[in-house]
Amino acid sequence: MSARISTIAKQTFKATFNNSATLALTLLLGLSLCLATYVGWQNFKTQNNQRLHYKELVRTQWLAKPDKHPHRMAHYGYLAFREKHELSFFDFGIESFAGVSIFLEAHKQNTVNFSEAGFTNGMLSFGEISVAMVLQLLVPLLIFFLGYNSISAERESGTLKILLCQDVSWKQLLWGKTIGIIGICLSIFIPLILLTILLWASLSHWQISMDSALRLLLLVLSYAIYFFIISAITVLVSAFARSSKSALITLLACWIFFMVIMPRITQAVGVKIHPSPSKIEFADAIAADVHRQGDSHDPNDPHYAAIKDSLLKAYAVDDVKKLPFNYGGYIMAEGEKITSKIYSQHQNELNHIFEKQNSITTISGFLNPYLLLKHISMALTASDFNTFVDFQHQAETYRYQLAQKMNKLQIEKISNIAPGEEEKPLAISKANWAEQPDFNYHFKKLGAVLWNELLALSALTFWLLVAVMLLQYSTKWIKTISQ
Repeated sequence: MSARISTIAKQTFKATFNNSATLALTLLLGLSLCLATYVGWQNFKTQNNQRLHYKELVRTQWLAKPDKHPHRMAHYGYLAFREKHELSFFDFGIESFAGVSIFLEAHKQNTVNFSEAGFTNGMLSFGEISVAMVLQLLVPLLIFFLGYNSISAERESGTLKILLCQDVSWKQLLWGKTIGIIGICLSIFIPLILLTILLWASLSHWQISMDSALRLLLLVLSYAIYFFIISAITVLVSAFARSSKSALITLLACWIFFMVIMPRITQAVGVKIHPSPSKIEFADAIAADVHRQGDSHDPNDPHYAAIKDSLLKAYAVDDVKKLPFNYGGYIMAEGEKITSKIYSQHQNELNHIFEKQNSITTISGFLNPYLLLKHISMALTASDFNTFVDFQHQAETYRYQLAQKMNKLQIEKISNIAPGEEEKPLAISKANWAEQPDFNYHFKKLGAVLWNELLALSALTFWLLVAVMLLQYSTKWIKTISQ
């Protein structure tokens, strides 16, 4: 950095804090960030502790079940909980609207339920205050207020000509003003980073993983680049504007369009171009495919009747009761395999539609840096749609393994001969329930997350290059005297 750029940056920094209104606005934003950090910290502690408590309770109740028929245990089911990532206190993402638990049972795939939004009043529709929300939406407003007259005021007062006559180039002036504004943002951002690191380590119980550390590092870097892009745009608008008033109006109009209107437009366009089926249509499509394949509970179903005939022939018996294993468990295992495959196929198709809807917003990141940062921030804090889908996949895998484990126990340990009226119902020892491990959700590794967000990261790099290029080469179109 040249000495002149450094001098301009320092003067810009000092002039800002000499203005009482600007200082008050900066302090107010700092207090907002402190409040958002506290809210996020409390939100994480409360919700995650609840999930861990009920997760432990579910496991205790599962192990405490008495001797039962394994098929009854398969229908008793299991409740799987989605734990929060320790960085989710920073960015809530879709956390409040995505379900946190799912009931897992045999022959049936349930939806994820109990979202935080379902247990709150209508105030949630106005949005939640989070660190990410303040940094993404309010810090740009502060930057606009700090920089809208950074060049235009110099032109209006006549000092711009004096500066340029003293061998200060346009390039040095633009870079100096931009770096000065970034310095003001960092005076708020750096303490927040230190607080974030402290809270993150605390929420991780001081057991810091390399994956989470890299996530946090990339998160900080992404926001720093975002602030640079916004600062560069602000200074350039001020340089090209005819007056400070027109620069401020232009910047505020951009804020309203790009951060309020455009995100809703892109969502609406995505839904219009890639419509998704309703919940009823989705369930009906699955039921129709299952009906075509066969019903494992119907003894006269052609598919399962053929399986029965093949088993009788293979074991040279004339009745399923004479088979060396439990026939009912064998049929249930076959039915579970078929229904699970059908459900997974439909669910993957639905998720693919949602991904195509979200891709419209991601592509729009090349036109709007706010949208690309929002995607990257949610992905790095594991509060995005892909994390929710990954939880669904892991829960379904666990459900299938649970159902097939109970079917296997029935095949191996339950007799084909039904007990008499005076005899105890068929059951196996409760010790078998401990063989089924607890459900534990595992977050995706950072490499997989970055691969999913490759388009958004490309858009961020694109905006960074555009900002640098404009600061370097747009000077030929800037006029020293407004006309």
